[in-house]
Amino acid sequence: MRASPSSAPDRDPLDQFLCFSVYAAGLAFNRVYKPLLDPYGITYPQYLTLVALSGKEGQTVSELGEKLHLESNTLTPLIKRLEAAGLVTRTRDTKDERVVRLGLTQAGRSLAETALGCVPSEVLKATGMDRAALGALNAELASLGKALRKTAAG
Repeated sequence: MRASPSSAPDRDPLDQFLCFSVYAAGLAFNRVYKPLLDPYGITYPQYLTLVALSGKEGQTVSELGEKLHLESNTLTPLIKRLEAAGLVTRTRDTKDERVVRLGLTQAGRSLAETALGCVPSEVLKATGMDRAALGALNAELASLGKALRKTAAG
């Protein structure tokens, strides 16, 4: 969505693009998460992976990729780093060896539970929003993302 240039002459043109606002907010989230996750020795994508895996044991790499909206070439190195850190296990499916199933180690589960116990509240504080407003915004953005993915898929 973009306003006509004449309707906002003193505004930066980028401020008129929803896509830029979402992008800039994403960058700001990364800056907020970094110091919160550094004590755990994980990055934001690794945090999301651990959280996603804590919700369901034995997910396949493709299921996790769909959930995180990541391609295999991005997800595989991330999973390998988590495995090397002793946080994730990868095992071949017994029925189809082409399928790799993922799980959390005890250390991975513990880290996910600990981080989930404190990181979300710190992020909520950083937003300056209350839970209801943040929940409504999250629902709107999730709906927007779903519509955009559907359009992009053709």
